[in-house]
Amino acid sequence: MKRIYLGEFEEIVLLTVAVMEGQAYGVVLMREIIEQTGRDVRLNQVHSALQRLEEKGMVKSEMGEPTAERGGRRKRLFKVTAFGQRTLHEIQEVRVSFWNRILNPLKLSTNL
Repeated sequence: MKRIYLGEFEEIVLLTVAVMEGQAYGVVLMREIIEQTGRDVRLNQVHSALQRLEEKGMVKSEMGEPTAERGGRRKRLFKVTAFGQRTLHEIQEVRVSFWNRILNPLKLSTNL
């Protein structure tokens, strides 16, 4: 199958969905991304990335049960598909390959 490339933010959203193991929805994804990256992220950016990832077949969603904490509203929960997992592994392999080719990665930061 032909590889589909992801933008950096899509990759972060996909990784965050994978970390949350089926409990991922817009607001918690936004909070986790802010906490882990320190970036200023808006909910509409997360939703747009999720929509693109779903169109690419890397995540799938389903409606959860209504909860009292949300006033009886349901959450749209996201999971990473097998294709999304394969894409993440390919991205990881490429990055690890480049990092392994750097002879002394710690020396890079001292030469700045």
